[in-house]
Amino acid sequence: MIKLAPSILSANFAELLADCKKAQDAGCEYLHLDVMDGHYVPNITFGPAVIKSLRKDIDMVFDAHLMITDPDAYMDALADAGCDIVTVHQEACTHLHRTIQNIKSHGMKAGVVLNPATPVETIKHVLCDVDMVLLMSVNPGFGGQAFIPETINKIKELKSMIDERGLEIDIEVDGGVKASNIKEVVDAGANIIVGGSSIFGHDDINKAVEDLRNAAQGK
Repeated sequence: MIKLAPSILSANFAELLADCKKAQDAGCEYLHLDVMDGHYVPNITFGPAVIKSLRKDIDMVFDAHLMITDPDAYMDALADAGCDIVTVHQEACTHLHRTIQNIKSHGMKAGVVLNPATPVETIKHVLCDVDMVLLMSVNPGFGGQAFIPETINKIKELKSMIDERGLEIDIEVDGGVKASNIKEVVDAGANIIVGGSSIFGHDDINKAVEDLRNAAQGK
């Protein structure tokens, strides 16, 4: 069974808590939190204070995706904000293994993110240390982009690498996944799907979530 992770980047920030509650009530398991600093990516979103304000009212897995240049500097604040899992970009970490250790030392699960042009093999030496790998199926920084088709082969490659080692690691995919392509993404091996406009872009979030789940099963 797949798990859905609505990205609040596509929510109505004037009604952020209400939108998050709608996603929770619709049965979504994760809340995807895109933290951007305007340096690693050309956009600025929100930080630990906003995450902490949502935590007390939302009972979902808080999935913080850090698109920032110095992720280690924020681990104390993210742990205090109530994040359950923190994913960091392989491309942004000078010492990736140390950063993974830092995340776990704060009691959070650790994930690694790969941009579309970054090969899966670049994380083979830390694969046994992570709980999740997030594959970007768009270039990071902005919502609403089109899915990059080559991601399908990348998911398959990563899934094969995980299975060959007998590891239990979630594969999350972020960017342009919608009802028309979610089955292909899931069939390739992904089990956590980030949805931005495909969830929050609809007036009826319950229907949007139902449509995604049905499409993932080929219904």
